[in-house]
Order: sequence, then C-alpha cells, then structure tokens
Amino acid sequence: MKLFTAATIILAATSAYAADLPMPTGETVLTVSGNVSQMNDGDKAVFDIEMLQALPQTTYTTTTIWTEGTHEFTGVLLSDLLAAVGSEPALVNATAINDYAAEIPLEDAIPGGALVAYLFDGEQMSIRDKGPLWVVYNWDQDPAYKTEVVYSRSIWQLDRIEVKE
Repeated sequence: MKLFTAATIILAATSAYAADLPMPTGETVLTVSGNVSQMNDGDKAVFDIEMLQALPQTTYTTTTIWTEGTHEFTGVLLSDLLAAVGSEPALVNATAINDYAAEIPLEDAIPGGALVAYLFDGEQMSIRDKGPLWVVYNWDQDPAYKTEVVYSRSIWQLDRIEVKE
C-alpha cells in the first residue's frame, strides 16, 4: 500500500512541474539523470542551491547518529525532486562526491520520507560539514527509519542521482 501511495503522489505532483527546468545560474550542486523527462543540460537535469530552494520546502527536526543533539534539516523531499524532473516512480541511485552510493527505493520518496537537505540548523552546509546536500530522514518521527539499511541511504555530500526504471 505504501508503494501505491508514493507512486500516486509522484505522478500527481509531476504535472505541477510541467515547465522545462531553467539552467542554474550558480554552481551546480546536484545532477539528476536517467529516467527523467524534464532536463536542462542535454539528457540530465542540473540544479544549483537556488533552484532546489525554489521547490517545495520541508523541515525535519530530528537527531542523527552522526551528530550530537537535535537539529533542524531543511530541503526538498525526494518525491518533490523526482516530480520536478518529471520522473516516473522508480529506484533512485544516489551518489556522493566521494562516489559512495546507495539505492533509495520508491517507498522512501513519500512525505515524511527521504529529504534532500540543503540547510542544517538554518545554514548551508559546506563539504566539510556533510554538504552541500545530505539525504536525511525524520528518524525521531518514524522509528522504522532507525535501521542500518536506512542509515546507509543517508548520503551526505550528495551530488548526483540516477533515476532507474
């Protein structure tokens, strides 16, 4: 049932982003390739921070196993990002600057699921501080996310996503 719900949300949201993506004016921080229909750089979609911030924002306040205390993460839900690039529901292969990669299933691309965070406690993250993008989950809200599998999907220094069919 959760899979159907995520698929429905992504398909419904896709129409909200029907226009072609603009070209980034700042430094590219994220490249989305693969099964996407909205592209701005050949066969892929590229985003700068401002473009990501223009998408619907979500904020999680949660603890992590990598930081001390409770922190606020703001970013774009993976489901909203996939809608922005016109992706059909699929498996996502997320990769970091250092080539660490993890597959994120469609079941995580739902409200309350995977968040591509670009702010940590209201500040942009440097590469040294796990940025500029970090895939986070609302671990304190949903204890089901407190597993080694989900922790392995929590990629920091995210810089590319490949959407697979």
